[in-house]
Amino acid sequence: MEESEWFRTLGPPGLPCGLDDLRRVASDQCGLITRQQCLAAGLSSKAIEVRLASGRWRRIQHGVYQTAPGREDWWSSAVAAHLACGPDAAWSHQTAAFVWGLLPAPPRTPELLVPRDFAARPPRGTIVRRSRHLDDRVDQLWWPWVTTVEDTILDIAEAATVDHLFALLGRAFQRQRTSETVVLARLAARARHPRRGLLMEVLGDVAGGAESAMELRYLRDVERAHGLPRGQWQHASAPGRPERHDVAYVEQRVLVELDGRLGHEGPAARLHDGRRDRRSARRGWLTMRAFWPDVAGTPCVLAEEVATVLQTRGWRDSERRCRRRACTVPVVSSARR
Repeated sequence: MEESEWFRTLGPPGLPCGLDDLRRVASDQCGLITRQQCLAAGLSSKAIEVRLASGRWRRIQHGVYQTAPGREDWWSSAVAAHLACGPDAAWSHQTAAFVWGLLPAPPRTPELLVPRDFAARPPRGTIVRRSRHLDDRVDQLWWPWVTTVEDTILDIAEAATVDHLFALLGRAFQRQRTSETVVLARLAARARHPRRGLLMEVLGDVAGGAESAMELRYLRDVERAHGLPRGQWQHASAPGRPERHDVAYVEQRVLVELDGRLGHEGPAARLHDGRRDRRSARRGWLTMRAFWPDVAGTPCVLAEEVATVLQTRGWRDSERRCRRRACTVPVVSSARR
């Protein structure tokens, strides 16, 4: 089910003025209503209990009732958790990412952001985080409230793996949910974000069209750190052709292309890359492609892969372990070297 089916652009439904209005509100909320909404519509506490006792309604969360028993899907559970946290709460983190269409499947546990002074008991089966910046991070155009795409990405980025982070960024850009410039602007307000440096490098590189950030990381963390031979940068494809390759190991005739595009590659770009790779192959060059998750997330693995290819094409030395504790390159004895 598409996220747009549940997003309302008119804001919260407000308190109903009667039973007909209450039914409309329930329809807009996956069949759910709150105790406050019931009382505002004119139902007494006893009338609510009668409906619960008879099975016409079912209590889902404290103060939240399902008026269409039997409806149990992810969306109704997420809306129930949202309603149970009060009118100021917002879906956040993985829940917000799914709602925005940035994740292929919903998280098992709904996650919500609430005001710092939130005093109520968190709903069952939910993750609730408090924030004094809640108002600044909520998209005001949708109901139920949800953190903005940019803040959702930055929230997840604090603890996500590098692969997950880049997949999230790529999907957001590909679906045109946001842009590198907008994410950078939101990041500017988070001086203590644990991934601030990496995000500024990556997003600045992509937004500005610069090649330096990714190339410097490759040179420093992949090539130099692991003792690979020095490649030639911006190597000319062939006489008379304007094409240039990021890194060329001329003796071994190996090219490494550093692809910093996140979600903007498209069919035309892939077609161009494929044709260029084939033209290089006709001249005896082998092309390897590396992406931001490879260079920033697993540089040691990338170094091993490049070294292995170079060795198959005549390089007689071996890569070495870098100073990272988790370096995957095996220790090589001096005799083998």
